[in-house]
Amino acid sequence: MSDQANHPTDTPLYPIREVSRLTGVNAVTLRAWERRYGLIRPRRTPKGHRLYAREDIERVERILQWLNRGVPVSQVRELLEQPDAVEAPPPAAGDWESQRRQLIAAAEALDLARLEALFNQGLSLYPVATCIDELWQPVIRELEESWDDRLGADLQRRALEAFLRTRIGTRLYHANPLAAGPQLLIVPMPDDAGPLWGLLAALAASDRGYRVQLLDAPLPVQELPLAVERFHADALLLASGKAEKADLVRRQLPRLAEQLDVPLTLCGPVARIRAADLDGTGVEVLGDDLPRAMTRLQALTQAA
Repeated sequence: MSDQANHPTDTPLYPIREVSRLTGVNAVTLRAWERRYGLIRPRRTPKGHRLYAREDIERVERILQWLNRGVPVSQVRELLEQPDAVEAPPPAAGDWESQRRQLIAAAEALDLARLEALFNQGLSLYPVATCIDELWQPVIRELEESWDDRLGADLQRRALEAFLRTRIGTRLYHANPLAAGPQLLIVPMPDDAGPLWGLLAALAASDRGYRVQLLDAPLPVQELPLAVERFHADALLLASGKAEKADLVRRQLPRLAEQLDVPLTLCGPVARIRAADLDGTGVEVLGDDLPRAMTRLQALTQAA
């Protein structure tokens, strides 16, 4: 079937940048879905620029629905051709798990070239929230559980931190000037083992339109109000993968919340077991699922 037949001449057409704005899917991903998987078929101008009809945009939205339900991109085309009432099948055996195994193996082997390929591949094919939810969150949880005091664990952690700091930092550098959302200051919890959860939180927040200021080393609790003031932050997000900070969470953070005029939020695995300790303290516990945490954060910053 020709593109002309798919898109009648009187159909409004949209350039790729507008489709990206409307759907939240970046242009690189839209091109990958077209070239690799044939999921969408835009028209072309005489100069080769892509033009999308309303039907194409609706198809992109359906693709996102399948991806957000955990279906790998390689299975989506077959589902799009079936009736709308079809239920999502379970993901192909080993698909997400295979990608997670590859990421873990690359991190443990200090194979930065492989990490680079897997990082870029994931973000080119899937929305940021899906990459975090299906790949990076489970991978970092598993790595942190395995590292402990094992020989070589610190080396693996620092190498992964350096890798993600560079890649996510580059994305923030380009995204912040274009972002129209609130200013978000992200800082690791004091005495945390490293910035991995803060880096993932920064990636998730930037995807939601926040202007992100990320500090990848902890600050003393008493300096956090000054940091909020100097960075003109609209919210402070403390991220941590550790859950042993009973005194800090129960005593110091509520006092900190009293000193701030902006929301004080907590995310990462440390938030998983401390929510009850913070009820009514002014500290907002966003949970350890970062995409959902960002949804809760948006509600807080919109209300503030």
